[in-house]
Amino acid sequence: MSLWEYANPARFMATTARTVPVLGGAAALCLLVGLVWGFFFTPEDYRQGSTVKIIYLHVPAALMAINAWLMMLVASLVWLIRRHHVSALAAKAAAPVGVTMTLIALFTGAVWGQPMWGTWWAWDPRLTSFLILFLFYLGYMALWAAIDDPDTAADLTGVLCLVGSVFAVLSRYAVNFWNQGLHQGASLSLDAEENVADVFYYPLLVAIAGFVLLFVALVLLRTRTEIRLRRLHALRLRERAA
Repeated sequence: MSLWEYANPARFMATTARTVPVLGGAAALCLLVGLVWGFFFTPEDYRQGSTVKIIYLHVPAALMAINAWLMMLVASLVWLIRRHHVSALAAKAAAPVGVTMTLIALFTGAVWGQPMWGTWWAWDPRLTSFLILFLFYLGYMALWAAIDDPDTAADLTGVLCLVGSVFAVLSRYAVNFWNQGLHQGASLSLDAEENVADVFYYPLLVAIAGFVLLFVALVLLRTRTEIRLRRLHALRLRERAA
Protein backbone atom coordinates (compact mmCIF):
# COMPACT_ATOMS: atom_id res chain seq x y z
CA MET A 1 0.00 0.00 0.00
CA SER A 2 1.41 3.38 -1.01
CA LEU A 3 1.51 6.31 1.39
CA TRP A 4 0.08 8.47 -1.38
CA GLU A 5 -3.22 6.56 -1.17
CA TYR A 6 -3.95 8.52 2.00
CA ALA A 7 -3.89 11.71 -0.07
CA ASN A 8 -7.33 10.59 -1.18
CA PRO A 9 -9.75 12.44 1.13
CA ALA A 10 -12.20 9.51 1.35
CA ARG A 11 -9.47 7.08 2.38
CA PHE A 12 -7.98 9.59 4.79
CA MET A 13 -11.36 10.13 6.46
CA ALA A 14 -12.03 6.40 6.75
CA THR A 15 -8.61 5.67 8.26
CA THR A 16 -8.50 8.57 10.70
CA ALA A 17 -12.03 7.84 11.95
CA ARG A 18 -10.52 4.75 13.59
CA THR A 19 -7.13 6.13 14.61
CA VAL A 20 -8.07 9.47 16.17
CA PRO A 21 -9.89 7.98 19.21
CA VAL A 22 -6.98 5.60 19.85
CA LEU A 23 -4.42 8.40 19.61
CA GLY A 24 -6.51 10.66 21.82
CA GLY A 25 -6.83 7.98 24.51
CA ALA A 26 -3.11 7.20 24.40
CA ALA A 27 -2.29 10.92 24.63
CA ALA A 28 -4.54 11.38 27.67
CA LEU A 29 -2.95 8.38 29.40
CA CYS A 30 0.63 9.51 28.72
CA LEU A 31 -0.09 13.08 29.78
CA LEU A 32 -1.78 11.93 32.98
CA VAL A 33 1.07 9.59 33.90
CA GLY A 34 3.86 11.93 32.83
CA LEU A 35 2.55 15.09 34.49
CA VAL A 36 1.42 13.42 37.73
CA TRP A 37 4.73 11.52 37.94
CA GLY A 38 6.73 14.63 37.18
CA PHE A 39 4.90 17.13 39.39
CA PHE A 40 4.21 14.96 42.44
CA PHE A 41 6.77 12.15 42.50
CA THR A 42 10.05 13.82 41.59
CA PRO A 43 12.31 15.77 44.00
CA GLU A 44 13.10 19.45 43.91
CA ASP A 45 16.31 20.51 42.18
CA TYR A 46 19.12 21.56 44.49
CA ARG A 47 19.50 24.89 42.65
CA GLN A 48 16.12 25.58 41.03
CA GLY A 49 13.86 24.17 43.71
CA SER A 50 10.29 23.25 42.70
CA THR A 51 10.40 25.53 39.62
CA VAL A 52 12.32 22.80 37.79
CA LYS A 53 9.04 20.88 37.46
CA ILE A 54 7.90 23.34 34.79
CA ILE A 55 10.17 21.23 32.57
CA TYR A 56 7.31 18.75 32.10
CA LEU A 57 5.27 21.40 30.30
CA HIS A 58 7.95 23.67 28.86
CA VAL A 59 10.20 21.15 27.13
CA PRO A 60 7.44 19.07 25.47
CA ALA A 61 5.60 22.22 24.35
CA ALA A 62 8.77 23.79 22.94
CA LEU A 63 9.68 20.55 21.19
CA MET A 64 6.26 20.29 19.56
CA ALA A 65 6.19 24.00 18.64
CA ILE A 66 9.32 23.51 16.53
CA ASN A 67 8.38 20.13 15.09
CA ALA A 68 4.85 21.30 14.28
CA TRP A 69 6.34 23.91 11.96
CA LEU A 70 8.63 21.31 10.41
CA MET A 71 5.61 19.05 9.87
CA MET A 72 3.87 21.99 8.17
CA LEU A 73 6.96 22.44 6.01
CA VAL A 74 6.86 18.82 4.83
CA ALA A 75 3.12 18.99 4.17
CA SER A 76 3.54 22.29 2.29
CA LEU A 77 6.31 20.82 0.13
CA VAL A 78 4.08 17.85 -0.71
CA TRP A 79 1.39 20.32 -1.77
CA LEU A 80 3.76 22.45 -3.83
CA ILE A 81 5.29 19.42 -5.57
CA ARG A 82 2.49 16.86 -5.77
CA ARG A 83 -0.61 19.12 -5.39
CA HIS A 84 -2.32 16.82 -2.88
CA HIS A 85 -5.06 18.80 -1.17
CA VAL A 86 -5.01 16.74 2.03
CA SER A 87 -1.39 17.76 2.66
CA ALA A 88 -2.25 21.46 2.30
CA LEU A 89 -5.19 21.06 4.67
CA ALA A 90 -3.00 19.15 7.14
CA ALA A 91 -0.51 22.03 7.18
CA LYS A 92 -3.35 24.48 7.74
CA ALA A 93 -4.77 22.28 10.51
CA ALA A 94 -1.41 22.05 12.31
CA ALA A 95 -0.89 25.81 12.58
CA PRO A 96 -3.34 26.56 15.45
CA VAL A 97 -1.99 23.57 17.38
CA GLY A 98 1.58 24.71 16.77
CA VAL A 99 0.93 28.30 17.80
CA THR A 100 -0.71 27.06 21.01
CA MET A 101 2.34 24.95 21.79
CA THR A 102 4.58 27.94 21.08
CA LEU A 103 2.53 30.16 23.40
CA ILE A 104 2.70 27.53 26.16
CA ALA A 105 6.48 27.29 25.71
CA LEU A 106 6.92 31.07 25.85
CA PHE A 107 4.72 31.44 28.95
CA THR A 108 6.20 28.54 30.89
CA GLY A 109 9.69 29.65 29.87
CA ALA A 110 9.02 33.08 31.36
CA VAL A 111 7.68 31.56 34.59
CA TRP A 112 10.67 29.23 34.80
CA GLY A 113 13.22 31.87 33.88
CA GLN A 114 12.09 34.68 36.18
CA PRO A 115 13.41 33.15 39.44
CA MET A 116 16.59 32.00 37.71
CA TRP A 117 17.39 35.10 35.64
CA GLY A 118 15.65 37.79 37.64
CA THR A 119 13.59 38.85 34.60
CA TRP A 120 10.54 37.59 32.72
CA TRP A 121 12.15 38.17 29.34
CA ALA A 122 15.59 38.57 27.82
CA TRP A 123 16.62 39.02 24.21
CA ASP A 124 18.44 35.73 24.30
CA PRO A 125 19.09 34.14 20.84
CA ARG A 126 16.80 31.17 21.48
CA LEU A 127 14.04 33.25 23.09
CA THR A 128 14.14 35.81 20.29
CA SER A 129 14.03 33.20 17.52
CA PHE A 130 11.17 31.47 19.32
CA LEU A 131 9.23 34.73 19.51
CA ILE A 132 9.76 35.27 15.79
CA LEU A 133 8.54 31.72 15.14
CA PHE A 134 5.39 32.57 17.11
CA LEU A 135 4.83 35.62 14.88
CA PHE A 136 5.32 33.44 11.80
CA TYR A 137 2.59 31.14 13.08
CA LEU A 138 0.24 34.11 13.43
CA GLY A 139 1.15 35.37 9.96
CA TYR A 140 0.63 31.91 8.47
CA MET A 141 -2.89 31.64 9.89
CA ALA A 142 -3.71 35.23 8.92
CA LEU A 143 -2.62 34.54 5.33
CA TRP A 144 -4.90 31.52 5.10
CA ALA A 145 -7.80 33.61 6.42
CA ALA A 146 -7.10 36.56 4.10
CA ILE A 147 -7.20 34.67 0.77
CA ASP A 148 -10.49 33.31 -0.55
CA ASP A 149 -9.11 30.89 -3.13
CA PRO A 150 -7.84 27.84 -1.17
CA ASP A 151 -5.25 26.78 -3.77
CA THR A 152 -3.72 30.25 -3.90
CA ALA A 153 -3.73 30.39 -0.10
CA ALA A 154 -1.98 27.01 0.04
CA ASP A 155 0.67 28.20 -2.43
CA LEU A 156 1.45 31.42 -0.56
CA THR A 157 1.38 29.87 2.90
CA GLY A 158 3.68 27.11 1.59
CA VAL A 159 6.24 29.72 0.61
CA LEU A 160 5.84 31.44 3.98
CA CYS A 161 6.38 28.08 5.66
CA LEU A 162 9.68 27.68 3.81
CA VAL A 163 10.89 31.07 5.07
CA GLY A 164 9.70 30.48 8.63
CA SER A 165 11.55 27.17 8.78
CA VAL A 166 14.78 29.12 9.24
CA PHE A 167 13.51 30.35 12.60
CA ALA A 168 12.25 26.90 13.54
CA VAL A 169 15.80 25.62 13.10
CA LEU A 170 17.24 28.61 14.97
CA SER A 171 14.82 28.01 17.83
CA ARG A 172 16.21 24.51 18.20
CA TYR A 173 19.92 25.19 17.69
CA ALA A 174 20.40 28.83 18.72
CA VAL A 175 22.26 27.80 21.88
CA ASN A 176 24.73 25.88 19.72
CA PHE A 177 25.12 28.69 17.17
CA TRP A 178 25.81 31.40 19.77
CA ASN A 179 27.60 30.91 23.05
CA GLN A 180 26.09 33.99 24.64
CA GLY A 181 22.62 33.97 26.09
CA LEU A 182 20.84 33.07 29.30
CA HIS A 183 19.03 30.00 28.05
CA GLN A 184 20.49 26.68 29.14
CA GLY A 185 21.48 23.89 26.77
CA ALA A 186 19.22 21.07 25.67
CA SER A 187 17.55 19.04 28.41
CA LEU A 188 17.56 15.97 26.16
CA SER A 189 20.64 15.02 24.18
CA LEU A 190 22.32 12.05 22.52
CA ASP A 191 25.17 12.83 24.90
CA ALA A 192 24.15 11.22 28.19
CA GLU A 193 26.24 13.70 30.18
CA GLU A 194 24.05 16.61 28.99
CA ASN A 195 20.72 14.99 29.86
CA VAL A 196 18.81 15.83 33.00
CA ALA A 197 19.10 13.32 35.84
CA ASP A 198 17.21 10.05 35.40
CA VAL A 199 14.72 10.96 38.13
CA PHE A 200 13.53 13.82 35.88
CA TYR A 201 14.38 12.16 32.56
CA TYR A 202 11.91 9.26 32.51
CA PRO A 203 8.75 11.17 33.44
CA LEU A 204 9.83 13.83 30.93
CA LEU A 205 9.93 11.19 28.18
CA VAL A 206 6.40 10.09 29.08
CA ALA A 207 5.19 13.72 29.03
CA ILE A 208 6.83 14.28 25.64
CA ALA A 209 5.13 11.14 24.30
CA GLY A 210 1.82 12.55 25.53
CA PHE A 211 2.40 15.87 23.77
CA VAL A 212 3.40 14.10 20.54
CA LEU A 213 0.32 11.89 20.57
CA LEU A 214 -1.88 14.87 21.43
CA PHE A 215 -0.44 16.87 18.55
CA VAL A 216 -0.99 14.06 16.05
CA ALA A 217 -4.54 13.46 17.27
CA LEU A 218 -5.44 17.16 17.12
CA VAL A 219 -3.92 17.62 13.66
CA LEU A 220 -5.79 14.62 12.28
CA LEU A 221 -9.01 15.81 13.89
CA ARG A 222 -8.60 19.32 12.53
CA THR A 223 -7.66 17.99 9.09
CA ARG A 224 -10.89 16.00 9.05
CA THR A 225 -12.74 19.23 9.88
CA GLU A 226 -10.94 21.10 7.08
CA ILE A 227 -11.89 18.37 4.58
CA ARG A 228 -15.52 18.65 5.61
CA LEU A 229 -15.39 22.43 5.28
CA ARG A 230 -13.85 22.07 1.80
CA ARG A 231 -16.67 19.71 0.79
CA LEU A 232 -19.28 22.08 2.19
CA HIS A 233 -17.74 24.97 0.27
CA ALA A 234 -17.84 22.93 -2.97
CA LEU A 235 -21.50 22.06 -2.41
CA ARG A 236 -22.39 25.71 -1.86
CA LEU A 237 -20.63 26.67 -5.08
CA ARG A 238 -22.59 24.01 -6.97
CA GLU A 239 -25.86 25.30 -5.53
CA ARG A 240 -25.04 28.84 -6.60
CA ALA A 241 -24.09 27.66 -10.08
CA ALA A 242 -27.36 25.73 -10.38
